[in-house]
Amino acid sequence: MAIATLPVKGGVVQRLGTLFHSGAAQRVRYHSHHPRGVEERRTATFSSRSNINGMSICHASAAGSAAMEIEHVDFGERSYPIYIGKDILDQGELLRKHIPGKTALIVTNETIAPLYLDRCVKAITEDGRIKADVVILPDGEEYKSVHVLSQIWDKALECRLDRLTTFVALGGGVVGDMTGFAAASYQRGVNFIQVPTTVMAQVDSSVGGKTGVNHPLGKNMIGAFYQPQCVLIDTASLDTLPDRELASGISEIIKYGLIRDAELFVWLEENMDRLLARDPEAFTYAIQRSCANKAEVVAEDEKEGGVRATLNLGHTFGHAIEAAAGYGTWLHGEAVGTGIIMASDMSKRLGWISSELDERIKNLIIKARLPTAPPEEMTVDEFKSYMAVDKKVQDGTIRLILLKGDLGNCVITGDYDDSVLDDTLRHFCTASHS
Repeated sequence: MAIATLPVKGGVVQRLGTLFHSGAAQRVRYHSHHPRGVEERRTATFSSRSNINGMSICHASAAGSAAMEIEHVDFGERSYPIYIGKDILDQGELLRKHIPGKTALIVTNETIAPLYLDRCVKAITEDGRIKADVVILPDGEEYKSVHVLSQIWDKALECRLDRLTTFVALGGGVVGDMTGFAAASYQRGVNFIQVPTTVMAQVDSSVGGKTGVNHPLGKNMIGAFYQPQCVLIDTASLDTLPDRELASGISEIIKYGLIRDAELFVWLEENMDRLLARDPEAFTYAIQRSCANKAEVVAEDEKEGGVRATLNLGHTFGHAIEAAAGYGTWLHGEAVGTGIIMASDMSKRLGWISSELDERIKNLIIKARLPTAPPEEMTVDEFKSYMAVDKKVQDGTIRLILLKGDLGNCVITGDYDDSVLDDTLRHFCTASHS
């Protein structure tokens, strides 16, 4: 059983990195213990049972309906479920029970609207209790701005939506981040729901309450921590996802394997071809396991004061690439994939991981069909300029998430030799010109 030790604010947080998976369906009774001492008892049919990082997770399948997994993000009174299953967008009651008022505002984009908007509207309105209005935004990271965000507030005000309304994010990470920030700030906070339709959003950005928009000088620099009422992941939406978007999201799954879940990384090495072929069983497993990892981390550290920062492996390098290239030129996951390789290279140069592990990481990124070097025109000075405005900078020091020790271990640190960072940047900037 691997133990990942993460130094956080002078303390030590330990995570156990083993998951046990059984395909045998069984009827069980389980207990969910909440921090406030409330004990919940339920009886359900389970298709699998797992133990991830010391947390027992039961994955419920509702009898008489399509198989559905349910994870929980535990924030006490603000806890919420993550529903995972094929075609569950058609189970409207899953959404409606999280909408307390009589109005909803569905936010989507020009790409997703023709594919899933009608189904989402029907799911929310079919019992006649809720009226739904719609905002359709332009599609792309380059539109993740305060200017475009204003369209959501404009529509809400035009429709005279009150504090009982619920904003529903139907789309990928950009739509989810913008809708969440709009909900956090509209009338000082209204409910919102995440219905992610990309791998990136399903395994990462829809869970944990990070919301916001970009600024020309930095990615996601304007925003808020604001939790949804639920996350509904319909895995059938991946059938319409372009190959490039699919690969982009896989980078975040790889990240979980590197920072805290070694067995997931090994599984990815053995099953990457199944993911790229859109194998439903493989993707359900990868999404479920990613959500379980994310849920445990954010439940412990909601506002990134410690262990949650480890979820940013590769992101400091990656955000610099996105900003330098121009938002929308590189997909977020593509930049993160290259950023992971750069973080691995720096970790190896510091003597914190073996050359063998560094090579395995590069090979898996290549196998996922992700880029492995920054844009050719990018310079060391550009990297350092953008990295200097990263949200993890403290007192002028660029803190990085780096790998240390065996697979599944990482550190949050500003305590490294600056010359090693320079060596890594020079290596990759030189390589991209060769």
